[in-house]
Amino acid sequence: MLRLLIATPFLLVLVLFALSNRQDVTLGLWPTDLALTAPLSVVILGAMAIAFLIGALLVWVPSLAVRCRARRFQREARTGRNPRTGEAVEVDEKAVPFFKAGKELRERVNLGPDGTADDGHAPRRRATAV
Repeated sequence: MLRLLIATPFLLVLVLFALSNRQDVTLGLWPTDLALTAPLSVVILGAMAIAFLIGALLVWVPSLAVRCRARRFQREARTGRNPRTGEAVEVDEKAVPFFKAGKELRERVNLGPDGTADDGHAPRRRATAV
């Protein structure tokens, strides 16, 4: 219902635009003699559609790497074993959580007790006498 409330005014404006701009325009491709005559509203709406598709591609292509990485952490359906009874059990496909520490977290974790950076390795626990 919310989509209809948002789409109705937008579609009304589009229809009014198309009805009010019916005059023909001629589009020409410069180095050739190719020319296209079309109503002004069709030309403008077509240019908007092409710009929308180019914008969608510019957003979609960089996110491919993120989606591929997320797909790698998807565990496929498999047959497992019930540890108590030993019988075969079907295990559904599921996402496996993955965490990668950022630079700031690594720096905070790797600080020594005196507040200075360690040698790049994880902090070592000091042996204490009991």
